[in-house]
Amino acid sequence: MSHLIRNILIAILAVGIVGMGVWGYKEHNEKNAILIQAENTYQRSFHELSYHMDLLHDKIGTALAMNSPTSLSPQLIEIWRITSEALSNVGQLPLTLLPFNKTEGFLSNIGDFTYRTAVRDLDTEPLSKKEMRTLRDLYGQAHDIKNELRQVQHLVLDNNLRWMDVQLALATQDEQADNTIIDGLKTVEKKVEGYAEGNDDSPLIGPNTEDHTFENVKGKKISEQEALEQGQRIFHIKDTSKVKVTKTGDGATNPLYSLSYEENDKRAYMDISEKGGHPITLLVNRTMDEKKLSLNDGYEAARKYIKKLGLDQMVLLQSAEYDDTGVYSFIYEDNGVRVYPDSVDVKVALDNGDIIGLTTRNFYMNHKKRDIPQPEISKEEAERSLNPNLKIHEDFVAIVENDLGKEVLVYEFLGTLDDDTYRIFINANDGKEEIVEKLGHAEMNFSGI
Repeated sequence: MSHLIRNILIAILAVGIVGMGVWGYKEHNEKNAILIQAENTYQRSFHELSYHMDLLHDKIGTALAMNSPTSLSPQLIEIWRITSEALSNVGQLPLTLLPFNKTEGFLSNIGDFTYRTAVRDLDTEPLSKKEMRTLRDLYGQAHDIKNELRQVQHLVLDNNLRWMDVQLALATQDEQADNTIIDGLKTVEKKVEGYAEGNDDSPLIGPNTEDHTFENVKGKKISEQEALEQGQRIFHIKDTSKVKVTKTGDGATNPLYSLSYEENDKRAYMDISEKGGHPITLLVNRTMDEKKLSLNDGYEAARKYIKKLGLDQMVLLQSAEYDDTGVYSFIYEDNGVRVYPDSVDVKVALDNGDIIGLTTRNFYMNHKKRDIPQPEISKEEAERSLNPNLKIHEDFVAIVENDLGKEVLVYEFLGTLDDDTYRIFINANDGKEEIVEKLGHAEMNFSGI
């Protein structure tokens, strides 16, 4: 009997071992299949990126040779489409941990430029000399980037390199690893960064600040010492010896003092206008204590702070809470008309109510005295342009910037469709749908750029 039981147990154990082996083999195959699929996706995306950069270079060159608006507009739209494809390719590469933002920004700026110029009437408003010069610069820059990507592509194919190794190296932050792909992409990024540094006046590299001075900055010029004292108050520190102060160079469109401070777990950065000493951007990183304030408490702190800065007639547009901090977006209201270009964003620590983020750049660049006309169509006429299934909750009259960067008077409708919330802007003169926004919960940009 015991012999029989022993045989049964051996048989069960054998079946178990075989089962485990089969399961392990199957799981191994499934993991391999996933890895192969990911590798194939990365390889395809990179080779498509190289192809699209080749195509982009050729299309920009063709646009330079064109003289007819009838031909040029479709060509610019085609360039815009290709840049979108290239950006999509970049987004599918394992570059989350590798800074590649300069290259993405370069592509985005090309797309913005070509789209804005393509949709305007080139018969009445042809490309300016500056725009043609920019297009020629982009042609040369696209050529260099194309060649750098081709070099990386050659190395990938010649040495049978794997993108999964890139992902592993980035995830483990193995700086000692000799990764040809990472080194090649860093070279591409440095090349684009060089263009950005050498083209500060270009409307395509970084924000377009042409004709965008701080129109509403008032007051006398402040000294470096006065800027330092103001930073001391805002940073809540006693020792100013650890605060670094730099000033923008002579001839800068918007002269600023930049202050930076770092000690223990606290890092802070701020830009202050030389004229008037107005805070333009502020960002404070520190360890957060236990949350003690509500989102509404944070709003009160933000509202009082911007009022103290002399920013009146500001209304709350939206607020959100992230990691025990409140984020608040305000816009200027001119006699009941909401002026979106004149915006201010504030970030408040909900442990003690400190202001830890601020950007007033949009306000000071855009704010001015406006002669706002009356709408040419009624609110009811504007509503006819909306989806009939949209349930409207609020409506306003507002000023927004359209795709061409021009201010337009609109009716603003806030409504819901199914479970989603939308903000829709209808042109108050002709009923055209200007902008449709699906409201999410993305945090505002406090980089000041």
